[in-house]
Amino acid sequence: MVNFGKVLVSDQFEDWKEYYINYKMMKKKLKQYVQQTQDGGRNHEQVLKEFSRMLDDQIEKVVLFLLKQQGHLASRIEKLGEQRAMLTEQSDISQVSQVREAYREVGLDLVKLLRFVDMNATGIRKILKKFDKRFGYRFTDYYVSTRANHPYSQLQPIFKQVGIVAVAGALTRNLASLQNHQGSFTSIYDHPSITFEDPVIEQINNSVQKLMNSTTFLKFLGQHALIVPEDVHTSSDDLVDEQSYHFMSLMLNLVNTFLYMVNTYIIVPTADDYSVSLGAAATVCGVIIGSMAVAQVFSSVYFSAWSNRSYFRPLVFSSIMLFLGNLLYALAYDLNSITVLILGRLLCGLGSARAVNRRYISDCVPLKIRLKASAGFVSASALGMACGPALAGLLQTEFKVYGVTFSENTLPGWVMCLAWVVNLIWLWVSFKEPDHFARENAAKAAATDSGHRQSDNLEDGLAQPLLTEAKERQDETVQDDDDNEENPKGCHKPATSLAAAYRLLTPSVKVQLLIYFMLKFTMEILLSESSVVTSFYFNWSTGSVAIFLAVLGLTVLPVNIIVGSYITNLFEDRQILVASEIMVLIGIAASFRFTSSYSVPQYVVSAIITFVFAEVLEGVNLSLLSRVMSSRLSRGTYNGGLLSTEAGTLARVAADVTITAAGYLGQSQLLNATLLPSLAICVASIAATFCTYNSLY
Repeated sequence: MVNFGKVLVSDQFEDWKEYYINYKMMKKKLKQYVQQTQDGGRNHEQVLKEFSRMLDDQIEKVVLFLLKQQGHLASRIEKLGEQRAMLTEQSDISQVSQVREAYREVGLDLVKLLRFVDMNATGIRKILKKFDKRFGYRFTDYYVSTRANHPYSQLQPIFKQVGIVAVAGALTRNLASLQNHQGSFTSIYDHPSITFEDPVIEQINNSVQKLMNSTTFLKFLGQHALIVPEDVHTSSDDLVDEQSYHFMSLMLNLVNTFLYMVNTYIIVPTADDYSVSLGAAATVCGVIIGSMAVAQVFSSVYFSAWSNRSYFRPLVFSSIMLFLGNLLYALAYDLNSITVLILGRLLCGLGSARAVNRRYISDCVPLKIRLKASAGFVSASALGMACGPALAGLLQTEFKVYGVTFSENTLPGWVMCLAWVVNLIWLWVSFKEPDHFARENAAKAAATDSGHRQSDNLEDGLAQPLLTEAKERQDETVQDDDDNEENPKGCHKPATSLAAAYRLLTPSVKVQLLIYFMLKFTMEILLSESSVVTSFYFNWSTGSVAIFLAVLGLTVLPVNIIVGSYITNLFEDRQILVASEIMVLIGIAASFRFTSSYSVPQYVVSAIITFVFAEVLEGVNLSLLSRVMSSRLSRGTYNGGLLSTEAGTLARVAADVTITAAGYLGQSQLLNATLLPSLAICVASIAATFCTYNSLY
């Protein structure tokens, strides 16, 4: 893990050194506060006041220097603007070139200032996070809300950068107007599609984009997928990532995600008819759909462990298992065996590589495009969820080839067989294993070789210089290593078992996992029983059910865009969380059949309310989960992504078992019998949310 204290010192500009936040001093103060509160010398209220005042002073120092530098840059741009205005009357190419170079010099100084702001903003976030961690108190939420929303806010210039972005806009506009447009002075505002290939403009745009958090929607989707970037990455890390990054491998990873979601939902419109054709009850569709989730409970663990050593082999194995599973699913009709049908779905679940998909994006995609890749993961899942039922609606035909039946029940299996074969070939030809696996193997070999050499040196009496050098490195580490100073030895090691991971779960994390379980349970009930409920009450055909489910799936991306780009800027995540839970509760309650008649509008409207707000809830829930979860659950086999996957998978299994069990009461009682557990779990999750509300930020 990169030590931020060292990064801050090494990346400081020497002539601005005195204007950076004193991160090391504040870190030492935190240690003193902890000791003093433990000894009874100070209470928490005194600590909060003193720490707030100290942090206010540090931020004020940064902001005043920032404003001073902005003024210098603005003055230089103003003077250059006067020179540029004179060029409109006399088009002297040499003078245009001189002015352009002068603008570039200002641009480089602006990039330097943007880096200054970025480092200080990161330091502020980190010291607040350390305070919360040390005292178990959500001080960050209070501090940011009181300082950022105040009329005289000093946080706004750092985290909103209104002034510095205005300077960046003026510089970019003027520099772009001179770039490759001698005398034409094309405006970036009038022609936004024009691309100006200037390295300084590119540096400014990259710095501003990073600092402005202009990827709010992408961050929201990244948290939706529980793929959260680290706070600090050095430039060398980014360079290594870019060198080892392979675009086609990322595409294959997303294709696997898309096809798996298609595979999951393509059978939903026809699962009840398929089970009836094999002599089972229509409600056995719950077992057929849920058997895939049962197997995924186990596959998530071994795929997560496997991804520590390889990505290619797990993805190949996934494609093979899904091919075999779909083959058995398609052949079950001619074999007249419900057992073969369920076995095929179990094999499909054993091929679930979603843990690998998440891990690949987190580990093998460069930082600057990781959020886009995370958004691609969520988008691929949403698109697959919509395309599955829609594709099933197109397969309304029946014919035989050499005694093998191709019908609306079996064609989903045959189509997915073909898709996975194509995917396997593409994977075999184009996928590139990440370089870091090779580097790790080489490092292990080098370490072994070094161990042998050191043993030889010890035998020869040459160990003393090595020991002295090691001691010096150890002293340096003790003095500067931020993480080791703050935490006991081994406290950052990842969990090594599910039991160890469970022990790391705080009440806030447990509640968020409960909410995730609730929303997945509710969505699975809605989707899995839709074909049975609509055919019983409304006599819907398979095509109608497919269209209905496809429309629900297509709401995912628009909803995420609205929430990620707008709603999260207006309200806190915890406020959106509670509101979404209440709306899901309303949707569930509205779905009950209260009278002898049950109308299409009631079912459709209540289903849309439930599904849409469950999607909103999922994004916000995983966003909060990524923040309140221990850092030890951010890596290793038993990570936060695995825990959320297991919670969601268990919820789907429980929902599908509920549908099958409720089927014994008769189809007339199925709807209300399956909605009651959803209602109870939703009420419980709302109550638990209010109990931990103040710990969410």
